Amino acid sequence: MRGSLAGLAVQAFERRKSFVRYPKEGPPPGLRVLLGRRGDRPRLSILIPTADGARGGYLDQLLRQLEEQTEQRFEVIVVEGDRRQGRAINTGAAIARGEILVTMDDDTRIGHPELLERILRTFEDDPTIGIAGVANLPPADAPWVVRRAMRELPRRSSPVVDRVTDSDLAEHPCLGIRRELFYRVGGEHEWIPRGLDPYLRREVRRLGYRVVVIPNAWIHHLLPPTLGGILRQYFRNGMGAAYVRKFYPAFVIEQATAHGEAVRERTSLVRRALLYLGRILFSFITLRWIYLGTLLTYAAGYLWGTLTLREESL
Repeated sequence: MRGSLAGLAVQAFERRKSFVRYPKEGPPPGLRVLLGRRGDRPRLSILIPTADGARGGYLDQLLRQLEEQTEQRFEVIVVEGDRRQGRAINTGAAIARGEILVTMDDDTRIGHPELLERILRTFEDDPTIGIAGVANLPPADAPWVVRRAMRELPRRSSPVVDRVTDSDLAEHPCLGIRRELFYRVGGEHEWIPRGLDPYLRREVRRLGYRVVVIPNAWIHHLLPPTLGGILRQYFRNGMGAAYVRKFYPAFVIEQATAHGEAVRERTSLVRRALLYLGRILFSFITLRWIYLGTLLTYAAGYLWGTLTLREESL
């Protein structure tokens, strides 16, 4: 570990302001810094935001999996107690030493021991790549409702590719980005509680870099293990989307749903509503009941958020 962690957390929290474009004030978080077996000169800095430092045991499992990676030239920066994900990632990035930053969620499960090695090699081989993501697969031991939901819901899973593929499905549960580029784009957006992935991808593309998923690399990032948990998550997602639309409409950004698919230009609220009704009809006709349930609960959360949220609510 490096120095006093309490002092380092305060230092990192303040230092992030030197590059963050949209900073939001708050209390400094907790911080843990861990090193791989060859982490004295790290090539990668793995940034893991976590609300409680445990996530029901998933975080410890993730840290054990990192110890098993073939690439050990890394440091892990765990940022604890800041529920605003973008600010937590920026805090970790402010003191990161690796030239490649890799964000992971505290419940990410690594799919295989070569994950970090393949991420690093991708950046070394192609200087035009700014962001590198990986596939997200439902594991065989996941509850049946999770496996079915991840098949039905757009963007909740993504297939493994056999070559570097431009994709809008590079996401924070496992996302690599060049540290220097991360600083140049202004880091993560700290004002918005939702929509961080599309914002970061957009800013990287605006500077002329590619956003890709890499071949033969995957993680498992799962939905809650019960139907009720899944529906509650989508209600909260709807509220978060309503918050961004209500207070920061310039950061409502379209997303593609498959590897290689172009990102649509921004559409009007009316068109988005019509497309949403079309998805509801499609899910009903095709008997995708979990998808239908998430569409309805998301819409309920969006409506509730539109009616009740204030800017200081989230």
